[in-house]
Amino acid sequence: MRFILFCIFLFNYHVSAQVVNKTDSNRVKPGDTLVIDSGFKDSLKIFKPTIYDYTYRTQFSEKKIFDTAFTHDKTFVFSQYNNRDNFGKIQFANVGSGFNPLVFEVDTEQNLSLLPTNKSYFIKGIKAVNYYDVKTPTTAFIYHNSVRNGAVLQSTYTQNIGKEFNFAIEYTGLRSQGHYLNSLAANNEVLFSGHYKSKGGKYEAFAHYIHQNMNNQENGGIADLDLFLNGNSDFNNRENLLVNLNASNSQYAYRRYYFSQEFKPFSSDKFPFKIRHTVFHQGNKYFYNQSSPERYYYTDPLELYDYPASSKKYSKNLSNTISVLFDKENFKLDAGVRHQIIKLGVGSPFPAVLNLPQERSENRIGAVGNLVMNLWGKVALNSNLEFSSGNEFGSFIRSQNRVRFEPIPDYFVNAKVNFQSASPGFNWLLNPSVYKKFNYNVIDPKNQTITEIGGDVNLKWFKSSVFANYFRIDNYAYFDAQALPLQSSSAMNISQIGGEATFSYGQFHLNPKLLFQSTIGNKDLLPMPNFVGRAHIFYQTKAFKNAAEIQTGVKVYYFSKFASREFFPVLNEFVLPNQNAYTIGGQPIADLYFNLKVKRMFFFIEAQHLNTTFMKNKSFTAPYYPLYDFRLNLGIVWYLFS
Repeated sequence: MRFILFCIFLFNYHVSAQVVNKTDSNRVKPGDTLVIDSGFKDSLKIFKPTIYDYTYRTQFSEKKIFDTAFTHDKTFVFSQYNNRDNFGKIQFANVGSGFNPLVFEVDTEQNLSLLPTNKSYFIKGIKAVNYYDVKTPTTAFIYHNSVRNGAVLQSTYTQNIGKEFNFAIEYTGLRSQGHYLNSLAANNEVLFSGHYKSKGGKYEAFAHYIHQNMNNQENGGIADLDLFLNGNSDFNNRENLLVNLNASNSQYAYRRYYFSQEFKPFSSDKFPFKIRHTVFHQGNKYFYNQSSPERYYYTDPLELYDYPASSKKYSKNLSNTISVLFDKENFKLDAGVRHQIIKLGVGSPFPAVLNLPQERSENRIGAVGNLVMNLWGKVALNSNLEFSSGNEFGSFIRSQNRVRFEPIPDYFVNAKVNFQSASPGFNWLLNPSVYKKFNYNVIDPKNQTITEIGGDVNLKWFKSSVFANYFRIDNYAYFDAQALPLQSSSAMNISQIGGEATFSYGQFHLNPKLLFQSTIGNKDLLPMPNFVGRAHIFYQTKAFKNAAEIQTGVKVYYFSKFASREFFPVLNEFVLPNQNAYTIGGQPIADLYFNLKVKRMFFFIEAQHLNTTFMKNKSFTAPYYPLYDFRLNLGIVWYLFS
């Protein structure tokens, strides 16, 4: 907190910033800094920075300006603890406790790494790290309140040293007690990043260090659902409800050192070649901690191994890549070779009776390639390919291909064809446990192969878009009702279609988003709702003599009934429902909100799950895990350009 007060005191004066809509045109324009005194009377020039002097980018993206526009989509982002629009997911009762995914998506961060599904929603991968370029020191704060006690605060400080070097420090802290017993969430993230580009542009470097922790008490859900559903006032205080686990918690640690450098040996435009070298080390650790074995998972001591009650597993990846780039403005091509050392292991050796190795490791050799093309300002192609092979975890192939074109001005079409063949995620491959039935070490699994074809059409009419996706999954990896890893013997096919639009009448707006999905083949292995929808009705206008801007409206979420997978705390994964399963969904979730913008400060105030103020809460995130009750959700976003 003292650090925050210090930053506010040090950078509590602002420069003017233009408001720019968040569109594809939100890119840096040539004329940024304004000259407000040309130095006619003396040699001194006085500059007044504009918003175009404050930019950010990822390593492989174009620069974008800080987005200070008050667009309607921000109410879906800055009302969430992870600052993302979580459409297609339903949140657990406590912030920081993850989500139940309602829509199938491919998470490439789980490839050749240990990443439990319910720990993935706070993760920041290599391609998500921002590098900044700012005219003056810049600070940003994002605050959310939590459930009962605690808060969520993300703070960013970035500064240029000269024109060539920028560094940034980001810290996120989360602590939320929750309404139910044994549901505390305590997460944090530290990120240091730097970007350097020499004066002549011959040398450029990107570097970052990130350390993320996700710590959650695990309660196993409500022990007696009838007590929750019968409306007895004694249980309005949710701490009076007994839960299935009382002394368990999970921890996940994610740490990465990353350095990438590019050198241009020739200065002539006739030879636009670069050499790129990238090295990183990433370590993931997952702990499931118990003071002693929980009776919820066993009835007879014979069901236990002589093994620590708490377990640990980890993965490590040391990657080294050298590439040659052909780099023109509208045509970029690079190809290179990659060497990886990958390890997967457990903290304490498996029980001796199982005779399983404590660690599996390998050296992997592979190749990478990328192609970026821009033709006539109308067609953009981005394609990349990665291949590697090893003796322990098999072959890995990933090809991602995206095309964007503009057949008519202001009408965009995006198409994608992606293919991936990889070993199932490492959380699926291995697990040690004091409980006999939860131990496994999968040897020689089949590659899970995913083919994805889809795209979207963006129309000027009503700011609308229509999208469709098709997935074919071979050797689908899943957990059965006993939390054991299995693979499907036949293919699973998933189709998705949906759209979004904004209809306006004066200051009133309606923004619906719909998604329909269906599964053909092995439908029981991945139960999902057939329909997920969100309706957003809001009013937006200037206020206080144009000194402020307000948004107020209602957001209604809905997903159809389905027999959801169950959350399994030992793995932090979702497993198939057992014989006592029941359906969830079919209940609307309504939020009433009032948002306010003053200069570059945003206030987000929400009455979440408002319908539980006049009706019983019968909504669930997952079986045995009720959705949150009514709560007042507060968010504050503040940009300080010093």
